[in-house]
Amino acid sequence: MKKKFLAVLLAGAMVLGVTACGSSKDSSKSTTEAVKKEETTTITLAAAASLEKCYTEKLILMFEKENKGIKIEGSYDSSGKLQSQIENGMTADVFMSAATEQMNNLVKGKYISKGDVVELLENKVVLIAPKKGDAKVSSFKDITKADTIALGDPKSVPAGQYAQEIFTNLKNWNDVKKKASFGTNVTEVLNWVAKGSASCGVVYATDATSNKDVKVLAEAPADALKTPVVYPVAALKKSKNKDAADKFVKFLQSEKALKVFRSYGFTINK
Repeated sequence: MKKKFLAVLLAGAMVLGVTACGSSKDSSKSTTEAVKKEETTTITLAAAASLEKCYTEKLILMFEKENKGIKIEGSYDSSGKLQSQIENGMTADVFMSAATEQMNNLVKGKYISKGDVVELLENKVVLIAPKKGDAKVSSFKDITKADTIALGDPKSVPAGQYAQEIFTNLKNWNDVKKKASFGTNVTEVLNWVAKGSASCGVVYATDATSNKDVKVLAEAPADALKTPVVYPVAALKKSKNKDAADKFVKFLQSEKALKVFRSYGFTINK
């Protein structure tokens, strides 16, 4: 009788052990599934410096609110620098340039598919001066009257390339170069002028609008700047998060996103 009783107890213990083990496995499975649900996809946006404010202040927040599982990390600099970084292994998912040249170079290098490129925005190039004080210049033609001139470096900064085109066509580029300080991106040029470190500078209209410490002296003459200031965007071929990258590029083309771009002074390329 005693042996029978012990056998019953042992059997009961084994049943409880199996049940507990099964419960532990189920609990572990549920925890794993919950973690997976909470995981987010992070995509890297490599964008021209002139786009930084509209992305950080509005667009990224809007996109992330609508797409809870996707986070955007921005890297903002001159389009030429970003192009070089991508060619040298930067793990970017989306590229947006302030000129078509850098985008075309990445298409030629097989980093981006030509069919994925969207020429989304347009901008204007303007001559600016510090808001306080009297500017000695009033136009691109008489810019050499200024003591110092701030420009983006034409080697890597589209705004600098546009400036070089303007002054070359106005036949005063050689004189401009003698008084010029070259910034690594258009934001640096803007800040130099805003702080009074340069008498004047050449930036995008959207940059001038974003800074209360500068004033616009003139817009680039149409006969001097013949290259359209177009901002193309595309997802990169080797993006590890291609679906999320494509979704972000599609979002940028939506009317609500275009409305934000307009509010920062961009026009929509049609």
